[in-house]
Amino acid sequence: MDFVDRLHGLSEKVAQQSQSIQTEEATKTAFVMPFIHHILGYDVFDPHEVTPEYICDVGTKKGEKIDYAIFKDGQIQILVECKKIGDSLQINHASQLFRYFHVTSARIAVLTNGRFYRFFTDLDAPNKMDEKPFMELDILEIDEHIIPELLKLTKAAFDVDSMVNAAGELKYVSSIKRLLSNMLSQPDDDFIRFVASRVYEGTITQKVREQFAELVRKAAAQFLNDQANERLKSAMTGPARHLPSMVDADAAQAPQLLVEDSKLVTTEEEIEAFMIVRAILRSRLEASRVVMRDNQSYCAVLLDDNNRKTLCRLHFNRAQKYIGFLDEKRNETRIPIASIDALYQHAQLILDAAERLDAAAEQRLVQADS
Repeated sequence: MDFVDRLHGLSEKVAQQSQSIQTEEATKTAFVMPFIHHILGYDVFDPHEVTPEYICDVGTKKGEKIDYAIFKDGQIQILVECKKIGDSLQINHASQLFRYFHVTSARIAVLTNGRFYRFFTDLDAPNKMDEKPFMELDILEIDEHIIPELLKLTKAAFDVDSMVNAAGELKYVSSIKRLLSNMLSQPDDDFIRFVASRVYEGTITQKVREQFAELVRKAAAQFLNDQANERLKSAMTGPARHLPSMVDADAAQAPQLLVEDSKLVTTEEEIEAFMIVRAILRSRLEASRVVMRDNQSYCAVLLDDNNRKTLCRLHFNRAQKYIGFLDEKRNETRIPIASIDALYQHAQLILDAAERLDAAAEQRLVQADS
């Protein structure tokens, strides 16, 4: 089970059990410890990796404890403060994090109630925890855009410097997204005035502003509805509309598509991505040897139509797309991609997979002949 699957598994657990959790301790045991152990990959039973109730005396305050201190390379890297599921996570609930962040080597502080995780660092002043988080995770509504950054906090891929460097961008992108969402759902006077000034040629009087207030709200609601309908329409009709013309256009060059389940629909994006992968491989393999096999979870791009020769996997079933590569033990590594065109950025990995699989096949043939 890979990182994304484990994250969604914990999401399902929180959704099913949150109503039964009544205390902070139960929240830690049911949700926070699994997050640290199964998602981030730190051994919660090894005090050299995770120390619960970590004591760090600060000034005149003695014996106060932070819920979890996470260690890497013998140094405290992450501090975690927990609240009961459902409790508010306001900044005044993070007083212990503020104090401990200042006197430890930790670069990341986490405030959580088992559902929401707020990540803090020291962007505003060195060694002083910021008042606003640079990243937020809602385990029930996972924003898959932050998964690559979350991976940087895992034991296997720990890269706190890269995380802190990206924190500024994450912080402001998150704030801008919230602002745009609020502006479209509940436009304020400044936004209404801005829109009116762009589309209305007359003098913007109080009466005009009042008229535009309703018009902007209506237009924003229709815009959001149109966007949702367009995505739904594309998902429902896109493949049926475009697939025949793509296949009939050039039978000699048509992609070889194998669907394991007759109820599956291979989307236009999946076909286009397969064509890109096949184009990348033209310098190494004959096009006829590269086949796409669709199934419920992903589209596999295979060499010689052999399940044991997976060149890559295309995970396009969620908002965040991934290309996956299997190692010799068939452990998969997923790489997030922003668009289909981003496949070209991973051309070398695709070529490397083809070279490895083709060389292994040739070696087996030689051994068989001998």
